[in-house]
Amino acid sequence: MQKVDAEGPLSPAEVWERYTHASLWSSWAPQVRGVSGAHDPVRAGDRGWVRGPFPLRLPYTVLAVDEGARRWSWQVGIGVVSVVMEHGVDPAPAGSRAWLRIEVPGPLAAPYAPIARMALRRLVRP
Repeated sequence: MQKVDAEGPLSPAEVWERYTHASLWSSWAPQVRGVSGAHDPVRAGDRGWVRGPFPLRLPYTVLAVDEGARRWSWQVGIGVVSVVMEHGVDPAPAGSRAWLRIEVPGPLAAPYAPIARMALRRLVRP
C-alpha cells in the first residue's frame, strides 16, 4: 500500500466538494479526462468509466462514501488489473490535507505516486 498526500490553503469542506464531484476531477487531476456514471457527489455503488490519458478507459465502482469523516473509496480496473483507492480530507493548520491510499503492490503504485501527488497539490489550492 502506498499513501500520497498534499496540504494547501483551501478549507476541508471546499476540498471535499472538489474531491467528490466527478464533474470537477479533470479540473485538478490532469490524468482524468472524463468520467461517466458518477453522481455529484459520488455515491457508494456508482459504476461507470473513467477516461485517462490517450485512449485509456477503465471501469470503476465506488465502494464507500463517508461524508462525515470525509472519506471515500473506489475500485478502478478489471480483475487482477484493478486497484482500490481510498481518498480522504483532513483539517490542517493552514487549510486542509488531502490524501490517497493505493492498495496495490509498491512497484506498481510507484509510477502513479508522482502524478497523484501533483493532482492532490492542485486539489488543495485555489
